[in-house]
Order: sequence, then C-alpha cells, then structure tokens
Amino acid sequence: MSERYVLDLQDLDLDLDGAGAGAGAGDRLPVVGGKAAHLGGLSRIDGVRVPDGFCVTTHAFRRIMAQDPSIEALLDRLSRLEPDDPDDPDDRDAIRALSAEVRRTVEGITIPEDLAADITRALDRLGEQTACAVRSSATAEDLPTASFAGQQDTYLNVMGPAAVLRHVSRCWASLFTERAVTYRRRNGIDHRTVHMAVVVQRMVLPQASGILFTADPVTGHRKVATVDAGFGLGEALVSGLVNPDVFKVRDGEIVSRAIAAKQRAVDALPTGGTREVAVDARRQRQPALTDEQVVRLVRLGRRIEAHFGHPQDIEWCLADDDFQIVQSRPITTLFPVPEAGDEENHVYLSVGHQQMMTDPMKPLGLSLWQLTAMAPMLEAGGRLFVDATRRLAEPASRAAFLDLVGRGDPLTRDALETVLGREDFLVPSLPAASPDGPAADGPPAEAPPVSGPPAPIDTDPALVTELIARSEASVAALERDIRTKSGPELFDFLLDAFTEHKKVLSDPLSMRAIMAGMEATWWLNDKLGEWLGEKNAADTLTLSAPDNITSEMGLALLDVADVVRPHPELVAFLQGVEGVEGVEGDDFLDELPKLPGGTEARDAIEAYLDRYGMRCVGEIDITRPRWRERPGTLVPVILDNVRNFAPGAAERRFEEGRLRAEAKAHDVLSRLRTLPDGDRKADETQRMIDRVRTFVGYREYPKYGIISRYFLYKQALSAEAGRLVRAGVLAEPEDAFYLTFQELHDAARSHRVDARLIQERKDAFRSYHALTPPRVLTSDGEAVTGAYRRDDVPDGALIGLPVSAGTVEGRARVILDMADADLEAGDILITPFTDPSWSPLFVGIAGLVTEVGGLMTHGAVIAREYGLPAVVGVEQATRLIRDGQRIRVHGTDGYVEILP
Repeated sequence: MSERYVLDLQDLDLDLDGAGAGAGAGDRLPVVGGKAAHLGGLSRIDGVRVPDGFCVTTHAFRRIMAQDPSIEALLDRLSRLEPDDPDDPDDRDAIRALSAEVRRTVEGITIPEDLAADITRALDRLGEQTACAVRSSATAEDLPTASFAGQQDTYLNVMGPAAVLRHVSRCWASLFTERAVTYRRRNGIDHRTVHMAVVVQRMVLPQASGILFTADPVTGHRKVATVDAGFGLGEALVSGLVNPDVFKVRDGEIVSRAIAAKQRAVDALPTGGTREVAVDARRQRQPALTDEQVVRLVRLGRRIEAHFGHPQDIEWCLADDDFQIVQSRPITTLFPVPEAGDEENHVYLSVGHQQMMTDPMKPLGLSLWQLTAMAPMLEAGGRLFVDATRRLAEPASRAAFLDLVGRGDPLTRDALETVLGREDFLVPSLPAASPDGPAADGPPAEAPPVSGPPAPIDTDPALVTELIARSEASVAALERDIRTKSGPELFDFLLDAFTEHKKVLSDPLSMRAIMAGMEATWWLNDKLGEWLGEKNAADTLTLSAPDNITSEMGLALLDVADVVRPHPELVAFLQGVEGVEGVEGDDFLDELPKLPGGTEARDAIEAYLDRYGMRCVGEIDITRPRWRERPGTLVPVILDNVRNFAPGAAERRFEEGRLRAEAKAHDVLSRLRTLPDGDRKADETQRMIDRVRTFVGYREYPKYGIISRYFLYKQALSAEAGRLVRAGVLAEPEDAFYLTFQELHDAARSHRVDARLIQERKDAFRSYHALTPPRVLTSDGEAVTGAYRRDDVPDGALIGLPVSAGTVEGRARVILDMADADLEAGDILITPFTDPSWSPLFVGIAGLVTEVGGLMTHGAVIAREYGLPAVVGVEQATRLIRDGQRIRVHGTDGYVEILP
C-alpha cells in the first residue's frame, strides 16, 4: 500500500484471522489500526449501517512523530522506567509524568499543510459543517487477544476543520496516556511497535445508544447476548454516569430484563461538544429500547459476530428506529471453549485445578501432558480440560462421580450440580466407554479411576516398597535407553516411552494403594466425626506418615541449611546470589568450594538436586525450568531455613509429628472403647489408622515418578532443539516449546519450521496469562465457578475448604512466585496454588491459604503431613488478603478472618 494519509472507511475491510473478504486485508491493520479496520469490515456486511467517514492513517502519525527528535528520547526514557510492578506508586508517578510530557510534545507539533489539506478535503466529502466523531484507532487495538478498550481517546460532536485537526492531534497523543502505557506493559507490547490512526465519522445524534455483547461478558455463555441501553449518547454509559437497562437474549427471546432509573443522559450541543442533561422523570423508568428493537439488535449482532468469527463487543446508536454501528471489537475476556467436534452439550473439568497449576502451558507442555495422561484431554486458553459429559450422562456413575469430585473440591461439585439443574442444558446420552480403555472423561493425570470400588488391598508396607521399586526401575531403564537416541529416532522412541509411562501410571496395584489411603482418610473423618464429634481427625493421624516423597523433599532442604548455617561467609555469598535473577544466578555452585564450608555445601545441594532437581513450580509443564537447570531458585528457601530454624530441625519436626499422630490415635481409640459397641468401633478405627499411615504417603509418589520421567524427556528434547538451532531450523532452543510434540517431530524430520506460527504461539501464550480458567466450562462457553453455600462462618470471613486442622494467627505473606519468598517464622503463606515444588516453603510457615485446591491435592496432603492449618479453594485470596495483614486461619472449619 502506498503511503496515503487519508482513506475512506468503505475502502477498508479486515478479518483479523485472515478469513475476510477484503483484498490485501493483512496489510491494513498496520496502516489503519484495529478500530478503523473493523469499521471497514462492518461497512461491507449486508444490513449493517456504519456512519460515513474516513481514516487518517498511521503514515500521518509516523510523519508527525518524526518531526520532533525529542520524542524518540522520551520513548527511550519511558521504556527504561517501565516497572516490574505497574501498581507500585513510585513507578506509577514516574510513568504518569513522562507519558504526560510525551503527550504535550505530540500535541504541540503543527500538522503539515499538505496533511491538513488531505484531512480537510475528506471532511468536505462528508458535507460542510458536518458534526463529527474523532476517534483513536491504534494498531494494537481491538485485537482478539487485547482489546485496549478505553485506553485511547474519543471526541464527540466536533465541528469545523480547525476543531477536527486539533482533535486528531489529541488522538495521536492519547497513544501515550498513562493507562495506555501501563496496559501495553502488562500485555508485553513495545511502545515503538504501536502506531495511531484516527477515525473521523459523521456524528450520529441518537435517541438511544449502548453496548451489545454477543456473548455474556460475565459468564462467557456464547448463546446469551447482553444489551446495555440508555438514552442519548453512549458516553453516559461508558463514563458510568447512569446505570443502563440490561436485556439478556437467547435464541431470539428476551430471557431477562432490568430497567434502570436513567436520571441523566449526554446530548450533543448545537455548537459542538456535549453536555449532561436531566431525563424527564416520566421517562426515567421507561425502557430505552422496545422488546422488538432489542431482538432486532441482537440479530444484527449475530451477523457481525459471524463475519469476524469471534464474539463481539459492539457499540450501537438508535436514530429514527434505525440502528447504526459505531464500533465492534472482540470480547477478549472470554475463556475459549474446547473443540469437541460435535454439536452436543459438553461439560469440561479443569485439569489445572486438580493439578494445582492453573497457569497457561506452552504447546510442547500441553501436548506432552496429553500424550502421557490416563484420559483424553482438550486444550483451551493454554490449559487442559477433561470431558465429564459421559460420567454425568450415565445415572449409574453420576452420583459416585459427584461424590468423588465433592470430596476433593466442593466448588467443582456445586458448579456441576448448577449446570445439571438447568432445564436448558441437556446432557446427551452417550455410548458406554470401551472396556479396553479409559473413559473419555476419565480423571486427570495420576488420579485413580472413579468407576466402582477398588479391589481389596492388604495393609502391608512392603507393597509400597514394591511400588516405589517398580517406578524407580522404570525411570532407570528410561534414563539408560534414551541417551543413545536423537533425531526422528528419538521421537519414535519417546512414543513407545509414553506407552510405558501410562502403563506405570495405571498400574492396578498403585491405584489400589492410592485409593486405600484416600478412602481411609475419608472413613476416619466421617466416622470419628459421627462417633466422637471430631472434625478432620485424620489431619492429625496422618502427621509424619512414612514414604511421602514430597514432605521428605521439604525436610531435606532443612538438612541442606544445616550444612550452610555454620559458615557466615557462605551465608553472605548466598545472600548475594539471592538477588540475581535468571541464568546468571545459577552459576553459584562452582563458586562455593572457594569459601569455607563451600565444598560440603555444594555437595549437599548437588545431592538434593540429584534427588529432587527434576521438580519446579508448574512442573506439569515440561517447558518450565527445573531446579537442576535453575538451582538459584532454591537459594531463598535455603536462606529462610538458615535464618528460621535451629540445627537438626528436619529430624526433630518429623519425630514431633509422629508422636502427635501416635498420641491422637491413642486418644481416639480410648474414647471409642467407652462408647456402646466401642470395642468394634475401636478395632475398625485401628485398622483404618494402620491403613492410612501405610498408604497415604504413597499418594505423592506417582507424581514424583511422572516428573522424573518428564525431566528425562525434556533433556532429550532440549538436546534435539539445540541441534535444530545449529542447523538453522530454529532461531533459539526455546522456540521448540511453542511447537507441539508432533510438530517438533516433523521439524526433526523435515528440517523446516514455520517461524510465523512460533511467533503467533508466543503472542497467544502471553495473552493467556490474562485469562482465568474456570473449574467447570460448558460447550456453550459458560464458566461456572460454584459456591460453598455455607452460613456457619462469621460475617466478612473468606470461605474455603478445610484441608488441615487447627487455628493459627499470623502475618499474611502473599507470594505469587516461589522465587520471591521471604518468610519469617510464624508467617502464613497466601498463594494462588501450590504444587509439590512449593513444599520446601511449608516447613517455614505457620499456615496456608490457596485459591485452588482440594482435600487430596498435593498442597493439602503436605499441609497435613506438617501439621499446618490450611484452607484451600478461597476465591481471590491473593487479592482480598493484603501482604502483611494479620489474619486468622481456621483450618478445621474452613475459613479465614482478616484481623484489625
């Protein structure tokens, strides 16, 4: 496209997914920005009216920016000032001041005569003295992954060429508002890559205006459209001046309406600009739209949605019973829907909530988990889901499935029951699962099956020893055999290894052992609650249970601290390492022998890494850096242990837990024997105590085996990525993470990779961080979170799931990244989720609160092992609890109080 400064909207058309009808569509976005491109597309849809207008292209913006050399220097300073934490007050002040200076500079540049003449001629085509809307259209705006809604400026009812030119300059400058700069930072968008076009349109003077969402913006339901409507210009709604009428429409019918008292409106002034006006009292409670108009508007919205291929956020105006569309952009906050490949209703469960890792995963990580999991999984929004439809459709399995889900996470059960209770959601009757394979909606990863009771198992510690030996032998064989494989042969070998992986994971004896520990836990809590009024008695009875590889991992780091603690120079050196991020902070092991006690410390850390170095935060994603790859990650935890514990703490803590469990067992058995039929109850309880202490620790081992195998897979695939980099196929080794396993296999065979695909995947992955995965997701796109429905907690308390008994008060430490941990004795950890890699922190805290988790997820199991009061599944805990606040955690009753 030649460098034209002005283009008519009718000459533009863009489908941002590349499926549109406009010729050269892919070239338009950098020239006209998202808003103008969408308006051009809208103008070509049959039956959609768009006000006439034109676009001042980004060529004009670039020319203006180049006129003052100081702008480039200001942008350099702005980039250097960008904070790691955009919410830090000092950083906000710096950005506010510098962005204001950029805006003043841009607005102060005189528009060249030839550019001004082009704009004036375009205005003449709209008609002399036509009132106009002047609106920003940035190149990083109205995209499927980032809407930038409200980040740049719009000016309404602008009259006359001089005023239009002045407001075009203001739109250019609005690219650097504080909110726009911060938004770009949070979405990983470089300021220099974004340019500003400006849309100038004939002003519409509406009787009513508002917003149409073609999917419910709150629940995500794709079949429910929401219409917000008010009198006059839409500015009254956008600015929050009035509450709108809200209509919800499904299948051409209004299913709910809420008519607001619209006391104010914004109208256009005859001389230009706008003003607030009072709405006549007799009209305030009248709907801004008739029912027929609402349904007609939604029908129009569905046509627009079909054109762009995404649910849309549409701004509309109603003038003389005719709808005009002034903007349409994707709704970027909706969680994507897994593709089931049919038109039936489906219900999906989040794998991340079960695995205590709700962050997005890169494509290689997703595909590896899918290839090695026990059940088919579908990807959406960088997360994995299992299809629970079959279990819910079969009455014989529904109750047992809901019971199992509810024991783990009441919120998920409530969400499922909410969906099942709706008349408009019909679960199809599906054919039975094949007896030769897992159900299509089987449990995630290493969880046991849910169909029917497990086969009996002896309470014999030798069984656990045998299972661990089997797993270790399998991992050792994999380590031995994978060393000689590379290229296409490696991928063929790995496909066979994945079969062995699933065979180990589905070992019937292993599953029976897991279920034995879980069911004994449930039995003890249920029966001792019934017989003795004891709440969560198993929490104490499972303290310091043997063979728990995850709790042993946390205690083992206490032993490492014992080696470091006697040497002040060593401690000081590690404190210097603690502040160094990334790879640069991981070379410290080679330096340790130069210091007193350093050789012993290095050997202790190396031994720890030999045993646990395959672990890391978010370890189900193979692309995450492991502790062996980034040993510096462990340094803050080692230093916390040095500071907060005395020598010998690991052995002492384990023994204290064992004695508490022993005392608790003696107590409950003694009390049971005083009850009617007490000897029988005590004997049954003793058998269950023996069973839970034999098997509950093993619950953690299958995950350890999975991650051990994953590290070997990763090492082999990383070596292959390095070969592809040396061959010029990949630009950098990490690019392999943005390919699926099969795509990487193809690259190893063909030595060809689509670089654009890798970049698209990187952009998508970045955008997925802004999405919150739901526990339950329907095929209609509805995200269902569930509720606890309890009235037995104090007012203002945060409700969650009790997973580890006890009550504790302390300072809340809100930690989003384990590497940022800085804990003191008595602190209470508040975090979104904790997978096994967080357990080294558990030895140094007094309590635990997480947003995600269930009774038998890893964090809950380890909290019980260490005797930490814990409440999980507390919605938005990291936002509602501020770092440093005093809180009280009620681990027995499942709630958290924020103290004065």
